[in-house]
Amino acid sequence: MDKQMSETLVRTGPGTSLGNVMRRYWVPILLSREIAEPDCPPVRVQILGEKLLAFRDTDGHPALIYEFCSHRGVSLYFGRNEENGVRCGYHGVKFDRHGHCVDVPSLPKNREACKHLDIAAYPCIERAGIVWAYMGPKDKQPEPPNLEWCTLPESHVFVSKRWQECNYLQAMEGGIDTSHVSYTHAYEVADDPMHQHSKALKYFADGNVIFEVEQMPHGLTMFGRRNGEPDSYYWRVTQWLFPWYTLIPPFGDHPLGGHAWIPMDDHNCWAWSINFHPDRPLTPQERQALSEGKGIHCPYEPGSNFRPLANKDNDYLIDRRAQKGRLTYTGVFGIAMQDTSLQESMGPIQDRSDEAEKLLPTDRAIVMARRMLYDSAVANTLTPDADPPAVNANRQHVRAAGVLLPRSQKPQVWATENLNDGKGKPVFSV
Repeated sequence: MDKQMSETLVRTGPGTSLGNVMRRYWVPILLSREIAEPDCPPVRVQILGEKLLAFRDTDGHPALIYEFCSHRGVSLYFGRNEENGVRCGYHGVKFDRHGHCVDVPSLPKNREACKHLDIAAYPCIERAGIVWAYMGPKDKQPEPPNLEWCTLPESHVFVSKRWQECNYLQAMEGGIDTSHVSYTHAYEVADDPMHQHSKALKYFADGNVIFEVEQMPHGLTMFGRRNGEPDSYYWRVTQWLFPWYTLIPPFGDHPLGGHAWIPMDDHNCWAWSINFHPDRPLTPQERQALSEGKGIHCPYEPGSNFRPLANKDNDYLIDRRAQKGRLTYTGVFGIAMQDTSLQESMGPIQDRSDEAEKLLPTDRAIVMARRMLYDSAVANTLTPDADPPAVNANRQHVRAAGVLLPRSQKPQVWATENLNDGKGKPVFSV
């Protein structure tokens, strides 16, 4: 990438070309349980470079407003959440969930003062235990998100998030890159409760992966081919949904998995992790393992704001003896933290210049995703009213898979018939 393209792809704050594109989609903001009760304490949120405040009003509606009072710039985090609004702790100016100033105690009869003090606010909805916000132009608001895990009963889904201390792009590229799994997650993955007793583990060890990538209405479908049985190939079919979702091929009858990679600012992101099963509730044993940080989730630093227990300050608790003893390939335990440690090691923003990054054929999907993001940013600059890719929620209902196919069968044809709309179809896993 040249410098201009790289800068475009890593900058998502207000007024940036890619930031404007991302604001055209519903954005996962925080877990519903973070603002569990009406009139609960407000929660600071930073998304796409904006400092915001989330709360639940007296009527139970989730809200997302600008963090700072328009009167004197005080943080409304220190305000009172009461009677369908947040009242500033400095002079009592009050704002509702729409950002409207509804009371100025020092000028009780001056309605013009209220209008003068309105602040930014974003519409919110709740799905899958997540509060989502739309941060784009009001007349361009899309239909609510329609990813498969958003449409399932609460009993079928488990969601967590973690603070990742790097730019969203290098984190998301790890989710797109299906070749690293044979190395980064080697050894330990067979013991993880979300992967155990799966026949796919035998094929998974083959690091000589052949890739085919297809651009689709939802983003990209990545086909990773490994040797299966003598008459078949094992295909891991991974999905990237524009602009920030990835879906992970399943193992056996374990829950399917996915991620959302949401920029906080240019140097940090939220890595959302989702496990779900379309055909059954998650078992108590599965839910317990996920809540303990197994699979694609992680345990947290005590008292932290979703910061992982293993983090850059403690070298991710790397165990060199375990690494030499082949208990874990990287010396870091936990699938999520194996990825995080390597992605954060690139620095807050990865150097993608020709001198620093030498790509390989296995990186084709990453190159294509970068190009789609960049082209959408350029197109938005030229024609701001045009719809960006996959903004139609109906295109989000796709599924990942792991499948053995005859060596003569084209996986693209199979995927079109079985994955591009997973509703009512079986989960394909090995």
